[in-house]
Amino acid sequence: MDLKNVRNIGIIAHIDAGKTTTSERILFYTGKNYKIGEVHEGEATMDWMEQERERGITITSAATQCMWKSKYLNVDTTTTINLIDTPGHVDFTAEVERSLRVLDGGVAVFDGSQGVEPQSETVWRQADKYSVPRLAFVNKMDKIGGDFYMSLKSIHDRLSKNAVAIQLPVGAESDFTAIIDLIEEEMVTFEGEHGEKHIHQPIPEDMKEKVKEYRAIMMEKAAEGAGEELMDKFLTNGTLTKDEVKAALRQGTITGKTFPVLCGSSLKNMGVQLVLDAVVNYLPNPFDAPPVKGTNPDNGQEEVRKPDNNEPLACLAFKIATDPFVGRLTFVRVYSGILKSGSYVINTRTGNKERIGRLVRLHANNRTEIDTIEAGDIGAVIGLKDTRTGDSLCDEAQPILLESITFAEPVISLAIEPKTKGDQERMGMALQKLTEEDPTLRVRTDEETGQTILAGMGELHLDIIMDRMKREFKVESTSGKPQVAYRETIQKSVEHEEKYIKQTGGRGQYGHVLFTIYPQEHGKGYEFENSVVGGRIPREFISPCDKGFQEGLSRGVVAGFPMVDVKVELTDGSSHDVDSSEIAFKICSSIGIQAAARKADPVLLEPIMKVEVVCPEDYFGDVMGDISARRGLIKDTGNRGMAKTVLADVPLAAMFGYATELRSMSQGRASYSMEPSHYAKVSKNVAEAVIAARAGGK
Repeated sequence: MDLKNVRNIGIIAHIDAGKTTTSERILFYTGKNYKIGEVHEGEATMDWMEQERERGITITSAATQCMWKSKYLNVDTTTTINLIDTPGHVDFTAEVERSLRVLDGGVAVFDGSQGVEPQSETVWRQADKYSVPRLAFVNKMDKIGGDFYMSLKSIHDRLSKNAVAIQLPVGAESDFTAIIDLIEEEMVTFEGEHGEKHIHQPIPEDMKEKVKEYRAIMMEKAAEGAGEELMDKFLTNGTLTKDEVKAALRQGTITGKTFPVLCGSSLKNMGVQLVLDAVVNYLPNPFDAPPVKGTNPDNGQEEVRKPDNNEPLACLAFKIATDPFVGRLTFVRVYSGILKSGSYVINTRTGNKERIGRLVRLHANNRTEIDTIEAGDIGAVIGLKDTRTGDSLCDEAQPILLESITFAEPVISLAIEPKTKGDQERMGMALQKLTEEDPTLRVRTDEETGQTILAGMGELHLDIIMDRMKREFKVESTSGKPQVAYRETIQKSVEHEEKYIKQTGGRGQYGHVLFTIYPQEHGKGYEFENSVVGGRIPREFISPCDKGFQEGLSRGVVAGFPMVDVKVELTDGSSHDVDSSEIAFKICSSIGIQAAARKADPVLLEPIMKVEVVCPEDYFGDVMGDISARRGLIKDTGNRGMAKTVLADVPLAAMFGYATELRSMSQGRASYSMEPSHYAKVSKNVAEAVIAARAGGK
């Protein structure tokens, strides 16, 4: 397979911008599907989970491979496109994060009547984090309020000034009839039952001025992003040839200096083929992406792997899925070398060998067996026993640890109980499989109540997990009310001395530590510093002290929630030749840090959500009043098309059931989105209520 003709791309966007509808059109036009599945009819191929079809949203990222014939560098070419359709809902942010980690390029889809929405910003920032080149597709141009120029301005204002229109719409809303290609200087209309024929025509007279204006902007932006040679040529001649514009746009897009903007309507079958042409022409192939970097686990040195079949094998497991027919599927991106079925690889995280059972190519939830996955390609492995999301799989002789994937911490939890004894065992298995699949889902047992606590990214996230347990694993369970994941921290530095001495006949226990605890800025987490000199505490007891501090911080002193953002400096102590042990120092440190925290002005923290509400003007006052009543802090208000927007920071504890409240308040016409923002100190009366509830719950 020629890697020059491979594109690994993802479709990213805000919820309801039309990602899955766009994916369905891509599958139809590339000949992968014979009919178009519609999201609103619950027929979308890529939304294959029952919950996705019922709710009309994407929950898991689906992967598929298709072929597209088009001109690439003026030569007729067939390109292999590995396509991942990602969710738009913030509760499933991990799916987007892990997909972006392994993609070479992305297509960001925007709702043409809304422009840049909050979740569009989030996924754009995630793509920035992994330096993923992308195109922007302004979809839904046929919708009431569809406005390309407003959407383009909002991309410039909120995402990047380097976005440049390479197409313009002819008409808008119900009058949207065609697309103007600014590079080729022609109008394209779409005919046939599914818009499969595109007809090239001259530009209408009344559009010529606008085309001239936007074509000049496009040329200048393309030249800017492409390097000195083309910029000089543009400044000298005032223009570039069509081939030079394409080359400049490709160079600028791959280096992240330019983001081409296209337009269309996926639902009305207009413009998706042109998006595919742009994917081939402007997004990188695996050779264009920088070589993947990692560290050698044996010596800690940085190593680089090029996308080449002759290099040592290096691949990243980016998703685990449970398939009812074949069991555990591990999605992998092969960065270098060839992954062969029946071969052995080493998992760098565990240091264990894993056998590659069967390899499959996936189309949503259908599978085709294959023998190899080559460098630069994406596929799935059946039969890996102990591989998790973010693990590196590589050649035994030349191991490499690729940069893993980081995920956000859960903000909400609820207690669940099986209905019957039989459900108990099944629930344990179901939760194990679901946590393997989803890195943002955490399960723990509350030591005091014995309850199983499920923690996740939001109400919808936990709702879907409960639903999946019932449908896929046949587990009947009941759940308590959702609980907020509070945290605790300290506000001042304290020095503390702790001695732990126990005589119980025979050998005793002796531990003695002196340490200082300091508050850290939010998000810094736990930090340990060893300043003990002269062997006052023997070296082998330093690590148990560290573990003891961490154990003590896991149970806060205000209401028993984990303590965060604390630095501990171990300064002195002493030991006993006979009675000192690792366990004595661990217990001593754990007791000591709890005692120190009580003196360090401890406070309760709560998660604050960034909330954006979009509502008609009639309900603007009610929405503002309601947010204030929920202890919300309004940060900004504005207009989006005909609607009003409210941006606020609101405590998560006050947001339960908000969807229903907002619907009834606005007769179903307002919508909102929220994502975790930060943790903040809780007011005294709220803290008292939380502490009382914790005490009552026990």
